[in-house]
Amino acid sequence: MFSVEEGSSGSEMDDEITGDGSTTSLSRWVFDEKNDYDDDYDDDEDYDERQHLDSDEEEDDNVEQRLIRTSPAVDSFDVDALEIPGAQKNDIEDSSIGRKLVLALQTLGVVFGDIGTSPLYTFSVMFNRSPINDKEDVIGALSLVIYTLILLPLVKYVFFVLWANDDGEGGTFALYSLICRHANVSLIPNQLPSDARISGFGLKVPSPELERSLIIKEKLEASMVLKKLLLILVLAGTAMVIADAVVTPAMSVMSAIGGLKVGVGAIEQDQVLVISVSFLVILFSVQKYGASKLGLALGPALLLWFFCLAGIGIYNLAKYDSSVFRAFNPAHIYYFFKRNSVNAWYALGGCVLCATGSEAMFADLSYFSVHSIQLTFTLLVLPCLLLGYLGQAAYLSENFSHAGNAFFSSVPSFIFWPVFLISNIAALIASRAMTTATFTCIKQSIALGCFPRLKIIHTSKKFIGQIYIPVLNWFLLVVCLIVICSISNIFMIGNAYGIAELGIMMTTTILVTLIMLLIWQTNIIVVCLFAVVALGVELMFFSSVLSSVADGSWIILVFAAIMFFIMYVWNYGSKLKYETEVQKKLPMDLLRELGSNLGTIRAPGIGLLYNELAKGVPAIFGHFLTTLPAIHSMVIFVCIKYVPVPSVPQSERFLFRRVCPRSYHLFRCVARYGYKDVRKENHQAFEQILIESLEKFIRKEAQERSLESDGDNNTDSEDDTTLSRVLIAPNGSVYSLGVPLLAEHLESYMRPSEKRSSMDFGAGPSNETPALDAEQSLEKELSFIHKAKESGVVYLLGHGDIRATKDSWFLKKLVINYMYAFLRKNSRRGITNLSVPHSHLMQVGMTYMV
Repeated sequence: MFSVEEGSSGSEMDDEITGDGSTTSLSRWVFDEKNDYDDDYDDDEDYDERQHLDSDEEEDDNVEQRLIRTSPAVDSFDVDALEIPGAQKNDIEDSSIGRKLVLALQTLGVVFGDIGTSPLYTFSVMFNRSPINDKEDVIGALSLVIYTLILLPLVKYVFFVLWANDDGEGGTFALYSLICRHANVSLIPNQLPSDARISGFGLKVPSPELERSLIIKEKLEASMVLKKLLLILVLAGTAMVIADAVVTPAMSVMSAIGGLKVGVGAIEQDQVLVISVSFLVILFSVQKYGASKLGLALGPALLLWFFCLAGIGIYNLAKYDSSVFRAFNPAHIYYFFKRNSVNAWYALGGCVLCATGSEAMFADLSYFSVHSIQLTFTLLVLPCLLLGYLGQAAYLSENFSHAGNAFFSSVPSFIFWPVFLISNIAALIASRAMTTATFTCIKQSIALGCFPRLKIIHTSKKFIGQIYIPVLNWFLLVVCLIVICSISNIFMIGNAYGIAELGIMMTTTILVTLIMLLIWQTNIIVVCLFAVVALGVELMFFSSVLSSVADGSWIILVFAAIMFFIMYVWNYGSKLKYETEVQKKLPMDLLRELGSNLGTIRAPGIGLLYNELAKGVPAIFGHFLTTLPAIHSMVIFVCIKYVPVPSVPQSERFLFRRVCPRSYHLFRCVARYGYKDVRKENHQAFEQILIESLEKFIRKEAQERSLESDGDNNTDSEDDTTLSRVLIAPNGSVYSLGVPLLAEHLESYMRPSEKRSSMDFGAGPSNETPALDAEQSLEKELSFIHKAKESGVVYLLGHGDIRATKDSWFLKKLVINYMYAFLRKNSRRGITNLSVPHSHLMQVGMTYMV
């Protein structure tokens, strides 16, 4: 954390002295503070006990800080210094070379199965839409495939998108989390100023030469329409990820099993369908064993598959036609469209299938590292894929009639059955790629309040990103079986596959473009080039697959729409519930009127009242006071809050704040988790950590009060109302904040009665020995906590539900009273992760009318 000292203004510091002795020009940005204590003081507690920037307490949310540009005379402040050295990073990135090679092998078994099996069906679907008329059509189609592989998986994902990870996390919600961390665009208003001081935040303030970033940030934060559009885009992309996890197993498995029709002429499509269903059931049944276990087992199998692709490709090039290398000339794409016109445009829907699995490289990033994925794709996957497609094209250039099952027809007869076996194993691996990516994406969306809570099982003790969601796994299996039974034609499934993949790709392109503008502060020419090329190519492909949506692939759009609706309803209901709880929270004047006994009997013990409010006293507490015959001698309002970072260090997990005067023994605790953190604590361990953190807070509070008292006695009485704060970063750099100390100007905003109560509270019985009184008071309070802990800890659970008022619109009643209520009833409770015995639980329900 950071320490705050009083010192000189330091306005002459225009340059920062770096570690090597050089100087770098600092931008002149300061925080403009607007104070609203007079309007909103009822919602805050004990300002005189929390005036320090480096405290783990919550800073007053009524101090609105706005970044403004100032004249050269104002102090410099480099917010990059807020990045704490040694903050949690992806441990995989720091692995040894040997470990990276093992990870590269595991990567094959988890990440690249999807894109690795694309040669099974790409040419078959393309030439089903655009039949081969001559050899040049094969060359043109091959050229399309080559440059699609270069533009989308290689250039877009490997060179750009993989670097947009959120501390090793990939996927649609990781991008959204990254944007939320740099601009306040989240629709659930539970953000706190102290969240930006988590070491994982790594927040950066735009520099003067890149004011474009600040302009975009301000427009995003000021426009509710843009916030909603951004959320809708993210939810739509996530819905497409889930849809992709349904259609990928169907396409991969049916394509592999379809090879039987080449090897055994008597096999019919219905028999292929039955065998595919059996394979899919087996596939989803072994999903629970985790990515690392199956990755090590299946990695060698997929490595053998890529070698088969390359070997078969080289064989066909040597045997049939090596002139297909002409396809590396992009002019053949133009000739292909010139000869086939509309049919060539239809063929784009099949061509995009060669890039399926590109999103899995990014979404599965939490399982592995950027370097292992980049290394494996560039040096192994891409060359093998190119050789495989070149070999198929060489075979088809002399066998036009075999385009319906291009891959298996091109396999030499003497190795057909071994290749068939390996291809089926590869298809099973490919089916897992998007499934594991979907698990990651859903976990992120749950943490950010955009999906109903589900049970999540962590399958690896070494890598916390490797997870398994049982309910989602079996749900995907059921929908997948419905899809392949209703759309038994592999060409129609291929069109649905293209719709899902392109929906994800376009979402990723838009979000990465926003990140390049807002966070990376990339040159505008590079940004425009990336956006125009990537989005232009994807829109062209998307127009092709939409033209055939009536053939049966509409079912995947319906499924994606249902998933989008579920996520939007959950986010809307959660947002409405949180806003209602904020409006209904208890005023502090009421607690003061009740007195330290809170108008009831205070029984020995500690009550942990769980609620979703990050600030303020929840209305459910008043319900406890009126319902229960007594309340615990110490009450801690616990809010488990997910912040938009992958992981929160344990030392920064808990934030405490005192509620009301000390005699009330009321505290607020915000337990912060990143969307990558594992919440598997035993309730005893959780209680122990919480109480220890509370004791540290109280000791620190007493120490800082003592330092303040010493500072007041030694301060010279000068007519200076602006003492500057000096921020000391962990590396020793000193930065001056030329703003008044909160304590210096707080008094002018306090009501007279509040000033008197503050003075009375601060006055002790023995002014002659303040240090001794402070020590005795500290020990007395710590002793009180220990006795309360010995008496027992009870979890007070307040279940707040919402119902639409009678005069609400019919649609709102339908959404809130039925849909959101159904999702909330069937979602997993947050307290479940702590495994609290029923004897330690006390629950009270409350309904809010909205």
